[in-house]
Amino acid sequence: MLHIGIVACSAEGAALCYRTICVEGAGLLGPYNHPEVSMHGHPFAEYVKCINANDWAGVAELMLSSSEKLAKAGADFLIAPVNTVHQAFDLVEHRSPRPWLHIAVEVANEAKRHGYKRLGVLGTRSLMDGPVYRETLKAAGIEHHVPGGEQRERIHRFIFDELVHGTFLLPTQAYFTELIRGMKDEGCDAVALACTEIPLLMTPESSPLPMLDSTRILARATLRKAVEG
Repeated sequence: MLHIGIVACSAEGAALCYRTICVEGAGLLGPYNHPEVSMHGHPFAEYVKCINANDWAGVAELMLSSSEKLAKAGADFLIAPVNTVHQAFDLVEHRSPRPWLHIAVEVANEAKRHGYKRLGVLGTRSLMDGPVYRETLKAAGIEHHVPGGEQRERIHRFIFDELVHGTFLLPTQAYFTELIRGMKDEGCDAVALACTEIPLLMTPESSPLPMLDSTRILARATLRKAVEG
């Protein structure tokens, strides 16, 4: 099996991805079994500083630094269980010592598998404003929809003031539920939870639309690649 390298950013998203690989690995490989996994993460504050400054070259350098450490630890391929930093992916991929799986590509693949045509996209302000999902979904022939500007700002604050700190409140869940209901009214047939902490807040039962959980989708794609080689 291949050795997985996780480039960690926020603790909650990285932990959920790692746990999914380990727990679901046992379902494929037998009790307590999963592929070898290594993880490295710079302080999340360093990523936040670069993102707030729109410094994607700085984000790329952090990702590449982790990549080098993970390659030396023996990782065969890499993932980053955080959507926003993929805006720097084009600056990383050609310089990386190991190949990557791209979180938005895996979400698009899952959407195509289900036959979804129009996705609502929820994530950080940079993610919703930026090209990562817009371009990836367009390339896959899938339409996308994001909330309005005031809603995007409020979602961003929920993520950075609550979710990345492991705080998951019922009023916040209710707000996201109504957002998703609005996306359904706008003609979306599924919603991409394109922030790796939102899946810890929302459940399939609380969502008016089918959810594409980017964290677990990436983890499952990673597990398949590691097992299949």
